Amino acid sequence: MNFDYNETQNLVIQSIRDFAEKNIRPHIMDWDESQIFPVELFKRLGDMGFMGVLVPVEYGGSGLGYHEYVTIVEEISKVDPSIGLSVAAHNSLCTNHILTFGNEEQKKKWLPKLATGQYIGAWGLTEHNTGSDAGGMNTTAVRDGDYWVVNGAKNFITHAISGDLAVVVVRTGKKGDSKAMTAFVFEKGTVGFTSGKKENKLGMRASETAELIFDNCRIPDANRLGEVGQGFVQAMKILDGGRISIGALSLGIAKGAFEAALKYSKERHQFGRPISDFQAISFKLADMATEIEASELLLHKAAFLKDQNRPVTTQGAMAKMYSSEMCVKVANEAVQIHGGYGYTKDYPVEKFYRDSKLCTIGEGTTEIQKLVISRNLLKN
Repeated sequence: MNFDYNETQNLVIQSIRDFAEKNIRPHIMDWDESQIFPVELFKRLGDMGFMGVLVPVEYGGSGLGYHEYVTIVEEISKVDPSIGLSVAAHNSLCTNHILTFGNEEQKKKWLPKLATGQYIGAWGLTEHNTGSDAGGMNTTAVRDGDYWVVNGAKNFITHAISGDLAVVVVRTGKKGDSKAMTAFVFEKGTVGFTSGKKENKLGMRASETAELIFDNCRIPDANRLGEVGQGFVQAMKILDGGRISIGALSLGIAKGAFEAALKYSKERHQFGRPISDFQAISFKLADMATEIEASELLLHKAAFLKDQNRPVTTQGAMAKMYSSEMCVKVANEAVQIHGGYGYTKDYPVEKFYRDSKLCTIGEGTTEIQKLVISRNLLKN
């Protein structure tokens, strides 16, 4: 197996690194402190092709694969995980759901706008009382001729306020039945479709998170993605790819924290020597680097399987679980290496530390990943 980046990957890496250094790094703490979601930044990312990474060229996308996608999310997240999270949610959840399950008319209508950043996308599954238990959702859609009337709310939705379009899975049958959920596309401005409270979060503060609210919202059946009752099955398939993107986000956080800690350990002197000379520090760095390497290998194996259209549920869950837990550990160690300075906002590691925790929760908690992995292992 060839582990070298190909020419396309090298071009992508250099392009996104240059963009991030110029357009993201100078604003990190301002966005974080004020919880600013920089909409215009995502329009510019769209101009560069980073909002439709996996979308074929015929629909206005970049037509790249999962290896490139992992690299893009990773590189952005090394600078600001909040922006990496939003890029991941837009690409792998909303846009990819339409790409994977939309009909030709739907793809032509919405993908070009999403892939170019003209539209920012959201994706809704979680509710106030149904996180991991998605089958217990309370948001319903009732058929009324050529329309559906939707009532309820979705919670913890990325881009719920600023998004122009949302793919949302709602209940169209009996509660608890996995064949009683259906996916629909909702466009901003639809009567009865609004956003609610913006969450005040520990980390990922420049990535907008809020409610989606449906109050007798009428949408045409033409906005339905796939067959009635297939929404939950679709969501699980979308989450297979989404978990790879959260793994890539985790990898970027870990690399960003590690690079900051490595640099600091060489510059910080105690007892007349750089602290990197002390075994207590150098062994931390060795453990961090090794776990980052393992995470990267897991992720790119999952990306390989996804690009080959092979089953990826187990490998995606493994990559997400390991990478997310790893990034929390690495960020924690990076703060420890910085000592008291690591606890201040003058150094980048405190933000990596705050941002890292979401990775063990979003798109399926660590516990859910273990459930997915163990079930697949035991069913054979």
